[in-house]
Amino acid sequence: MKLTANEKLSIQHGIASTVSTTSVNGYIPLFALSVLGATNQQMGLITSLPSIIGMLALIPGTMWLNRSQNIKNIAVGTTFFTRFLFMLIMFVPFLSHSWAAWALVVLTGLLNFPGALSGLSWQSLIGDVVEEKRRGEFFSTRNRLTTITAMAVTFGTGLYLQHFDKNSAFPYQILFVAGFLFALAEVYFLMKHKIDPIQSAKQEKNEFSKRKLSFAVFTYKPYLSFVICGLLFNFGAQMAWSLFSIYHIREAHATALWFSLFSVTNQLAQIVSIKWWAKAADRWGNTMVLFVAAAGMATAPALTILSVNLVYIALINLWIGLFVSGTNLLLFNQLLKASPEKNRTSYIANYNFLLSVIGFIAPQFGVHLLNLYGMDSAMILISLIRFTAGCSFLFVALRVEKRHAIRPA
Repeated sequence: MKLTANEKLSIQHGIASTVSTTSVNGYIPLFALSVLGATNQQMGLITSLPSIIGMLALIPGTMWLNRSQNIKNIAVGTTFFTRFLFMLIMFVPFLSHSWAAWALVVLTGLLNFPGALSGLSWQSLIGDVVEEKRRGEFFSTRNRLTTITAMAVTFGTGLYLQHFDKNSAFPYQILFVAGFLFALAEVYFLMKHKIDPIQSAKQEKNEFSKRKLSFAVFTYKPYLSFVICGLLFNFGAQMAWSLFSIYHIREAHATALWFSLFSVTNQLAQIVSIKWWAKAADRWGNTMVLFVAAAGMATAPALTILSVNLVYIALINLWIGLFVSGTNLLLFNQLLKASPEKNRTSYIANYNFLLSVIGFIAPQFGVHLLNLYGMDSAMILISLIRFTAGCSFLFVALRVEKRHAIRPA
């Protein structure tokens, strides 16, 4: 496929954005625990607070986009402001020890307000950049390049951090500066896109006016069944986010290099397995295969706590990645399948809104279990919750979908 000028710029933007965020985001837990001495509660907030802040940004953000005559300017401005706030984290270590970790909590939460607007405006902008008939092939190319970039940056950053004392703030501060420089390139490539602002605003007004939160969507039983199963699964999945980081760093004493290896093995497994899940869904049905993927993910917390051996944990991340790719693909496919074509964007908006609520509550509950019962018991409980969620998909596949015809996506 021959790329247009805007499509080339979008790929360059995606690569710059991937370098900017990947070089820092994956190491925030290591920075928080090893350098700032964050508590379990603070780690939970670092994971969960961005979700609720992003949710609060959706309502004014949608209204702003509806009224805007130039979506590109919003994308450029909010992206720059998000990355600027992220760079401010480099000054956190200069604060007193009692305040530093809390400052990180506040900044990671606040930056998700412009970050959510940046995401919304970019999604709007991409509709004008790439024609609908070209999107499948284009995004396949773009995602492959950004994934390869992410793996290379993750591994390179781990090697870089390995040369410094794990309690030193200096190497992380260098990463924040480097990330901001690539963010400037990201903003530059966004600015270079050629868009008709008036036509773009008209299209987005029509699209976003459909994205309303309404209880009426829950009267459609196949959608309601999916929402219940999806939220239960995401609750179990996100409960463990902070706990995995705490276990890797405090229990297994993983270095930055091992931290990067955990991420790379997970990403490799996702790339290798994604096509298999798609074929399996076509053969046995999306919901039935989703049960298998969800059940596989349920094993992750329980298997992780069996050993603090770093090679073992890397292999477990390889195992987890096989099922992560399946759940990511199949959950989205199931959402489209369970949402009627008429007003589908309204159904998706309601689900994403509820996901933001779960994204705030679940990590906090996971940390509460950790403080209450300890790491081993908390991880086993989370595995049980995940498996229960997987069984709920199986129940829907065997009972609900046979009673209610679901309109094809």
